[in-house]
Amino acid sequence: MDLFYPLKIFVDWLTYNLINLSKETVLGESINFFIYDSIKILILLIVIISVISYIRTYLSQERIRKILSKKNEFIGNIIASTIGIFTPFCSCSAIPLFIGFMEAGIPLGTTFSYLIAAPLINEIALAMLWGLFGWKIALIYLISGWLIATIVGFILDKLNLEKYVEESIYKMRIKQTKQKKKLQKERITESLEKTKAIILQIFPYILIGVGIGASIHGYAPENLLTQIAGKENWFAVPIAILIGIPLYSNAAGVIPIVSSLIEKGLPLGTALAFMMSVTALSLPEIIILKKILKPKLLIIYVSIVTMGIIFTGYLFNILI
Repeated sequence: MDLFYPLKIFVDWLTYNLINLSKETVLGESINFFIYDSIKILILLIVIISVISYIRTYLSQERIRKILSKKNEFIGNIIASTIGIFTPFCSCSAIPLFIGFMEAGIPLGTTFSYLIAAPLINEIALAMLWGLFGWKIALIYLISGWLIATIVGFILDKLNLEKYVEESIYKMRIKQTKQKKKLQKERITESLEKTKAIILQIFPYILIGVGIGASIHGYAPENLLTQIAGKENWFAVPIAILIGIPLYSNAAGVIPIVSSLIEKGLPLGTALAFMMSVTALSLPEIIILKKILKPKLLIIYVSIVTMGIIFTGYLFNILI
């Protein structure tokens, strides 16, 4: 059962009856696409962000550090990747917590599992993927991102690369404060306030992204991308990643555009690789990390993450 079927009926009535646009025109189809996707994404964002924000009220920075500091090897990577789902959705905002983990003596690979997962598999991306592609694709993306974060972190753990972290990072000491226990009412209020703040922050990007997506949906020639970046073009995935790295965008801006590109023929694996490169390998993140990591470690980190994303892109192009 499609939970959004009533919304689709309403938007069809609004577009084709009240506004009186024709279903047969490109303009009518594009406007219908824009209204429907904007409302659907907004509903999913409100619900999912509210739930995640409530869970976050139990995950203070100090509590996360205590949990991870007691874990070693693969278990630590698994926990760090999972925690990444519930923490900041921007790669640059995840870096301060990443530094805190290193300062606390948490294994380097574990901290990298967190750094990869935090921007890659966040509630914004999952809500929008669910809204635009369905829950199965959202789940595939979640599992793929989680596996990349966990496995890459585990590999980095085994390479013993701590000597390539800038020494100044280990000399830092973040002041620890005792966390006041919150009442349920305070947790609910805090989660609703954070939900409101996040929605207000990202919704303009959603409207822009959906607007561009609607234009592509209505006006781009059919099968254009199949010819340029189809499954038969084996260079499509790495090219998509290279295009994505310089872009600094969040899921709110890029996913609606990619959704329309997929409808026009862009293979799913190529699309996922592009989205992952935008969120996990953004140029601003690399610039910030350059001040924390020595060049050799930074190159190794970027290379391994890139290989993981390329593998994911090819895998889904083959399977789907």
